[in-house]
Amino acid sequence: MYRFHVPDMTCGGCLRSVRQAIQRIDPQAQVDGDLESHVVTVASSQGEALLLSALDKAGFPARLLSQHEA
Repeated sequence: MYRFHVPDMTCGGCLRSVRQAIQRIDPQAQVDGDLESHVVTVASSQGEALLLSALDKAGFPARLLSQHEA
């Protein structure tokens, strides 16, 4: 399970785009997002580098959150 901070995710359309970007590389991925905190939680068999790259290519640069970050 990964948690990413995606600062440019500001609306439902953005969340759909983020979900689609991740599910293009892992169709089985479960993607949940919180627009208020700009945090996306991803359950995926793919590695964090590939997921971050997919988000970046979709126009949503992100960073991995540590377990201690809200």
